[in-house]
Amino acid sequence: MPTMNRRTFLKIIAMGTAGAATGTLPFMMQSAHAAMPKDYYAMPKKGQARILHITDVHGQLLPVYFREPNVNLGVGSAEGRPPHIVGSKLLTKMGLDADSPESYAYTYLDFLDAAKKYGKTGGFAHIKTLLDKLRKDAGGIENTLTIDGGDLWQGSGTSLWTRGVDMVEASNILGVNVMVGHWEFTYAEQEVLSNIALFKGDFIGQNVRVKDDALMSDEYAEMVEKNEGRGLFDEDEGYAFQPYVMKKIGGKKIAVVGQAFPRTANANPKEFFPDWSFGLREEDMARLVKKIRTEEKPDAVIMLSHNGMDVDVKMGENIPGIDAVFGGHTHDGMPQPIEVKNKEGGRCLVTNAGSNGKFVGVMDLNIEGGKLDMNYKMLPVITNWLEADKEMEAYITQMRSKKYDKKVVEARHEKLKNTPSRIGKTYDAILTEKLAKADRTLYRRGNFMGTWDQVLCNALRHEYKADISMSAGVRWGTTTLKGDWITMEDVMSQCSMTYAETYVMEMKGKDLMETLEQVADNLFDPDPYLQSGGDMVRLGGMDYTIDPNKKLYSRITEARLDNGDKIKADKTYKVAGWATVNRTPDGRLMWDVVRDYILTAKAKDDVLKLEKINRPKIIGMNKNPGIADYSGETA
Repeated sequence: MPTMNRRTFLKIIAMGTAGAATGTLPFMMQSAHAAMPKDYYAMPKKGQARILHITDVHGQLLPVYFREPNVNLGVGSAEGRPPHIVGSKLLTKMGLDADSPESYAYTYLDFLDAAKKYGKTGGFAHIKTLLDKLRKDAGGIENTLTIDGGDLWQGSGTSLWTRGVDMVEASNILGVNVMVGHWEFTYAEQEVLSNIALFKGDFIGQNVRVKDDALMSDEYAEMVEKNEGRGLFDEDEGYAFQPYVMKKIGGKKIAVVGQAFPRTANANPKEFFPDWSFGLREEDMARLVKKIRTEEKPDAVIMLSHNGMDVDVKMGENIPGIDAVFGGHTHDGMPQPIEVKNKEGGRCLVTNAGSNGKFVGVMDLNIEGGKLDMNYKMLPVITNWLEADKEMEAYITQMRSKKYDKKVVEARHEKLKNTPSRIGKTYDAILTEKLAKADRTLYRRGNFMGTWDQVLCNALRHEYKADISMSAGVRWGTTTLKGDWITMEDVMSQCSMTYAETYVMEMKGKDLMETLEQVADNLFDPDPYLQSGGDMVRLGGMDYTIDPNKKLYSRITEARLDNGDKIKADKTYKVAGWATVNRTPDGRLMWDVVRDYILTAKAKDDVLKLEKINRPKIIGMNKNPGIADYSGETA
């Protein structure tokens, strides 16, 4: 590292202070990290049209750490097929080197050391720089299309407090042209329509329909009218939004068909979208693709999807006419696409661009003489290797300087007591509060219990003095490194949602076991169309054994409390939880429960220690390449 005089040193310190809110540091302060390989982000265009894809950002505008899973089990036809391969086996399958940027990006291997070596990933200011470079390499923005696979507006404190507006504004600066949705629909319908009107691109989804009774109501008509008619695209077909858009890119006609998360009405409270229905609607998709092919004669048809990768593979096989699927929902960062053959023998490439802004998927389409060639590459967004875009950086800093307004952000929760006073504080001041130091790397991603999940479950048991706690197996939530301070931003990245109320209830052992079996079936049913796309519910205070290959009501055995007592069918247990889909509980908001638990439970040295991780025992999966290093802690 070069020597520097006092004046240069003070300038660098000032730059670091100014950039603190956006996680940006000047280059000389980053020199301890690994150097970028030559031409790492160079990608000359191979064809006329370039598609740029991000997905499942989950409100993360700043650079983050995000550990990939060491358990991602595939069952049925998905066993052993990407994305259900983890660790070193994934590297071998994809032809990637160990101890490389790719190993850090795509696997959990040596994550703590790799994170210290390469630094954080993502960050909208850095993604913007990369996208602009990829657009320039393609000969200009007119030769590119930037698409987002949904779960963009939810997952952070600022996205919750602004009702997704921060992410809409940021995606406009980023240059997103087309997007689909899932967690977007967990804001109120009016908020969704307002955000779509603010969005400069196209919000599409062939499988989102307006319910018949809503079509006939004056109230819905008035709501749609107030939001520029964006909530009823086609009254005859019942489309709530445009089912597809035609784009001219590099002189070629590209049809982009939208597929929102089909199980939204099962996975999220219907109270937020009372007038809309969701579903897979495969037959409708097939008819739509055939109509587009016949009537509009596009050069290519792509599907922008939030199905989850296994569902995308099946749709790619079942529906002729789709050239490529740009998928989301399951957070599977896959360096190479899966190639499938459809019913008519056509080729379809299925991709997935991970989550949290960690990757940008790039596909070049070369169309000559009616023949389509597709060239795909996934680029990890290593923050230290990309200069921050000044416009995006300024926007994020300005947005985080806004002051918290209780009337706006807690309108649904005003009656809840014991909420920490945040009035008058800026978003940044609230989110940078230091709570405790992590005694190990805290992560969430994986089919079963992660260490961040354990913190959430411990907090619920502490709040309600419960025997057992339950936390949904969602795949969003960033990673906190061992030894780092856990901040309120970290907590909000695990808990930020519009129905984060907590609860406690009495539950018979029989009902508890049936619930666990049903959740396991959502994850491990061999038919991907019957899977929810999430992970297994997390349990605090309880262990069990699971055989994912078994059928419903026979997968889970040996369920015991932490004290060793076996779960009995006729015994009543005190169970705490949060984020229930079917009702609105009266308990405190989850982020406050977790914050207070961390502050109370940390030791005198400010370290939060996890005495036990409630990992279930997995059997019948010894030869499955979707599991590795499960029994021990993998920092």
